[in-house]
Amino acid sequence: MTSEKQPVTIKKYANRRLYNTGASAYVTLDDLAEMVKGGEDFVVYDAKSGEDITRSVLAQIIFEQEGKTAQNLLPIRFLRQLIRYYGDSMQMLVPSYLEFSIERLASDSQKFRDQFDAALSANPLANPLANPTRQMFQTMEEQARKNMIMFREALDMFSPFGANAAAEAVKTPASQELNEMRAQLAEMKKRIDSLTQKD
Repeated sequence: MTSEKQPVTIKKYANRRLYNTGASAYVTLDDLAEMVKGGEDFVVYDAKSGEDITRSVLAQIIFEQEGKTAQNLLPIRFLRQLIRYYGDSMQMLVPSYLEFSIERLASDSQKFRDQFDAALSANPLANPLANPTRQMFQTMEEQARKNMIMFREALDMFSPFGANAAAEAVKTPASQELNEMRAQLAEMKKRIDSLTQKD
């Protein structure tokens, strides 16, 4: 007998108000964002049609957060690349790969946090040749490379008949994706360098 906690039901009304049925109170997108950060799961339904609109509400939360902060999580290059995948033969692989990558990032997040903190606390002007941010980004690039290898292996395991074809489909854009990741990491490095130089 499992005691797995059921997700909280949120109802969205025509006036755009969101109602948390668990707390019997109206909530905002910010409240839902805090629930996500706190690990509380929820499902959002359209109050009139009963349609599950969780995905669109989560996307709304993301873009509202992106608009509030100066440092965005979704680089323009990433968004453009994501749009290119719609209707592409790779489209079916993208959600699995992104889920796999974000789970790997979450599992290694403490290691990245430690390196990030070390990079920000160091003075990059003291020794420009030994900039600690470089090591952090090299680690992230190496992790991205490992993710791609593990994802290919997972594809091979779950599609034994079409493993070679699936692997070839992933290999083709792999170098392009790696270059995209390198460019994104370089952009992040510039931002961090500019922040540490201000200090």
